[in-house]
Amino acid sequence: QVPLVESGGGLVQAGGSLRLSCAASGRTFSTDPMAWFRQAPGKEREFVASISWEGDRTYYTDSVKGRFTISRDNAEKTVYLQMNSVKPDDTAVYYCAVVFSAEPPIRAIRGTWGQGTQVTVSS
Repeated sequence: QVPLVESGGGLVQAGGSLRLSCAASGRTFSTDPMAWFRQAPGKEREFVASISWEGDRTYYTDSVKGRFTISRDNAEKTVYLQMNSVKPDDTAVYYCAVVFSAEPPIRAIRGTWGQGTQVTVSS
């Protein structure tokens, strides 16, 4: 299990930007596909974006395509989620996770969820 720590959340106005980070420690981060998920109040956790271990393939849920970008730095053992043109509907706790494959649908993660980072978008 690779411990993951999410950070970078906060309060942002609609139309603004935010960059989330997910830092991993331990082994084999560089060969792990990674994904971001989010959970809004009263809703189930949902897939947001994923990236292959090489970083050459990325996938996004339709609602964030063209606005969010997932990337990774294997040397730094960090995955990022650049969030642009944010909307109030993006308000949620954001989690990163190691996954078995970057290609959706992603039905399970490897290991456990971290504490997440809260993103609040004001209108």
